[in-house]
Amino acid sequence: QVQLVESGGGLVQPGESLRLSCAASGSIFSIYTMGWYRQAPGKQRELVAAINSDGSTNYADSVKGRFTVSRDNAKNTVYLQMNSLKPEDTAVYYCNARIKIVTMRVNAYWGQGTQVTVSS
Repeated sequence: QVQLVESGGGLVQPGESLRLSCAASGSIFSIYTMGWYRQAPGKQRELVAAINSDGSTNYADSVKGRFTVSRDNAKNTVYLQMNSLKPEDTAVYYCNARIKIVTMRVNAYWGQGTQVTVSS
């Protein structure tokens, strides 16, 4: 079994920053892509940012220049540094990872979600 545990959400004012963390644990052989999705009320879940095992990254246009995704492979952890937050960034943020488990099967896993609210 694999678990993804997120932390770091909260309530901030526009223009402020937050850092999300997501740690993977369990029967992990290797981790491929790790990333963050978000879902606002009444909207579909969307990709925010992702980082591959080689360090290459991909961002949604709406967060380019404000958000930075990174990972610590030794800790099986992915981070999302969010700067210059806007009210439209308000959503539940979900961690996602493609992981090869010890049986050599590759699965996609999701965290439980963490609420980010940007409001004055």
